[in-house]
Amino acid sequence: MSPAELEKYLHEHIPLSKAMETTVISVDDDAVALAAPLEPNLNHRGTAFGGSVATLAILSGWTHVHFKLRREGIETHTVIHESSVHYDKPIQDRLIARCGDLPPEVWARFIRTLKRKGKARIRVQATVHSAGQAACSFQGSYVATLR
Repeated sequence: MSPAELEKYLHEHIPLSKAMETTVISVDDDAVALAAPLEPNLNHRGTAFGGSVATLAILSGWTHVHFKLRREGIETHTVIHESSVHYDKPIQDRLIARCGDLPPEVWARFIRTLKRKGKARIRVQATVHSAGQAACSFQGSYVATLR
């Protein structure tokens, strides 16, 4: 799945990603990077709305898990289970969320559990950057169930 195909998929299946004007910068087995412009994601202070920042981070984690599963030919329903977001600084520019760097053994255990039980949970981390600096850290767990 190319970045353009993935972006189209997100906009069709997760309408909020389109409203936020989310774009897929890059996607591969190691990581996914998503971006969103500041303008449609502003708060009353002229910085990024915290909900938009959290949403982009959640979306990057979901996209990373979804893409990796699809690459392995595994069809699932994948949802966010829990998340934690830490805001380090106000964002006054384009938002870029990157999720990746899952240890191979963690992914392998997730896949084994998914195939054995039909359901599995995995924890991922993402960072939201703006103007070249980390502005937000995210940890979340996603649950995938086989279709």
